[in-house]
Amino acid sequence: MKKCLECGDEIKGRIDKKFCSDYCRNAYNNKINKDSKNLVRNINNRLRKNYRILDSFELKDGKTRTTKTRLLDKGFDFEYITNLYTTKKGSTYFFVYDLGYLPLDNDYYMLVKRE
Repeated sequence: MKKCLECGDEIKGRIDKKFCSDYCRNAYNNKINKDSKNLVRNINNRLRKNYRILDSFELKDGKTRTTKTRLLDKGFDFEYITNLYTTKKGSTYFFVYDLGYLPLDNDYYMLVKRE
């Protein structure tokens, strides 16, 4: 007699079955993945917020300029990006998905959208 890994009830059905119901299967997996899911959820929420902030600026010809202060006032967190792009000239763009920024002089930033 096999027992459910979550609740310990007897399992009926297929020989390779590990849980008595979908509820027990989901509860078991949620418990196991709890710590990593919170970390991933928090990072994804931060990236989503950064993306919305970059997307709130109106782009002309795929770019615009703003200040670091305006980004920070909206809640932008410079720690969370998805990738970097370095040009042949050596400029490094920081991207959150398809929206990016390039640090300029005097705390200005060039915002761009990758096509």
